[in-house]
Amino acid sequence: MMGAVTETKDISLLRINGQRLWDSLMSLAEIGATIKGGVSRLALTDLDRQARDRFVQWAKDAGCTVRIDEIGNIFAHRAGADDDLPPVLAGSHIDTQPTGGKFDGNYGVLSGLEVMRTLNDQNIRTRAPIEVVVWTNEEGSRFVPVMMGSGVFVGAFPLADTLRQKDTTGCSVGEALEAIGYAGPTPARHFPAQGYFEAHIEQGPILEATDTTIGVVTGALGQRWYDMVVTGMEAHAGPTPMDMRHDALLAAARLIQEINQVALDHAPDARSTVGWMDVYPNSRNVIPGTVRFSVDLRAATDEKLDAMDAQLKTVCDAMNKGGRVQVQLTQVVYFAPQPFDAERIGSVRAAARMLQLSHRDIVSGAGHDAIYLAQVTPSAMIFIPCKDGISHNEIESARPEHVEAGCNVLLHAMLQQAGVLA
Repeated sequence: MMGAVTETKDISLLRINGQRLWDSLMSLAEIGATIKGGVSRLALTDLDRQARDRFVQWAKDAGCTVRIDEIGNIFAHRAGADDDLPPVLAGSHIDTQPTGGKFDGNYGVLSGLEVMRTLNDQNIRTRAPIEVVVWTNEEGSRFVPVMMGSGVFVGAFPLADTLRQKDTTGCSVGEALEAIGYAGPTPARHFPAQGYFEAHIEQGPILEATDTTIGVVTGALGQRWYDMVVTGMEAHAGPTPMDMRHDALLAAARLIQEINQVALDHAPDARSTVGWMDVYPNSRNVIPGTVRFSVDLRAATDEKLDAMDAQLKTVCDAMNKGGRVQVQLTQVVYFAPQPFDAERIGSVRAAARMLQLSHRDIVSGAGHDAIYLAQVTPSAMIFIPCKDGISHNEIESARPEHVEAGCNVLLHAMLQQAGVLA
C-alpha cells in the first residue's frame, strides 16, 4: 500500500460533486437513448464511438492523457507525484444491452472520472497515478465473448482470435474497431497496478430490500453452464394412455424442479436457473419426444459448485435408471469463483464506515470486468442499490443519493491506495 494519507489536509472531509456525476450519467445516456428511458448502445457501433468520444473529451478536459489499446480499451491517466509508480485503476464499461439502462457499467466509468474531477477541484495530488478504464464489449451483446476487453487484457482470450470474432452481419471485431477509430496502438496486455476498483449497481434486490446503501463485494460466484437433452418418444396425444407415455417434457419439468432444489440445498450463495428451452416437435397434440434446455449453476466456492454438480448428475442418473426417458448432460462453460483482494475490500469497507454509510458484505452473482482484473491485480467492487433489483432493462434506475454515496466510497478507497501529498 502507498502509506497513510497526510495529516496536512483533512482528506476525510473530501466529497465528490454528486450533481455533476448525475449530470454526466444523464448526458452519456442521451447517446443511444430509447423511448422507454433506457439506452441501446451496442459495442463498437457508431453510438459506442460517440460515447467513447464524449468520455475521452471529458477525460482530456480533466487534464488526463488518454491511450487506446489494441482491443479498444481506453485508459485515462491522471499523473501522480511519482508517475513511475503503478497506477490505481477504476473503471467499467459503457456498452449496453439492446434494451439496457443508464447505470450498468456507465456508473463505474463516470464515478472514476468524477474522482479525478474532484481531486482537480481541490488541487489534490496523489503519490501514485490514477487511471480510469473503459473496457470494450463487457456485455457481449454484439460480439462474443462477454467481458472481451478485460479478458484480452489479462490474457484470458488471445488477441488475434478475438479480433476475428464476428457479429451476426459478418463484421469482425477488428473491422468494427477500425471503423469507429478505436483500434489503438498500445499493447493489449496487463501491466502492474496498485489495484482496481469497480463501482456498479447491484443488479439484484438485496441492498434495496435490506435498506443498505453500500455493498462491500467480497467476490463473485463461480459458474457452471450445461446443455441438457431429454429424449423420450413422440406419440399421439389422444390414443396414448398416460401410463404408457415416454413424455420428454414431463421428465424435463421434474428435472427443472430438482435443479431448483439444488440451489436451495446450498443456500444462501447458490443459484440455479433454467433460462432456455426447446421442445420437439412442439405440436399441440403430440407428446414431446425431445426437450433441450440450459442449466446455470452458480456458487461462491468451488467446493460448493462441485457439490451442486454432483447433485445434478445424481438427479440425471436417477432419471436415466427410470427407463422412460434418457437424459444427456454436457457442461459447456466454467468460470471459477473469484474472491477479491482482502486489503482492497478493507479499503472499501473502511471508506463506507468513515462516511457513516450503511454497508454489508455481498457476493456478486453477475459477471463483471473486475472478475478478470482480479486474476492479475488486487481488485474490489462497490455496489449500490438499484430500484427493484432490475438491470439489463430500460427501466433500470438508481437513486441520486446512492450514486453519490458509492462514488464517495470509491474516492476514499482509491486515495487509501494511491496516497496523498501534503
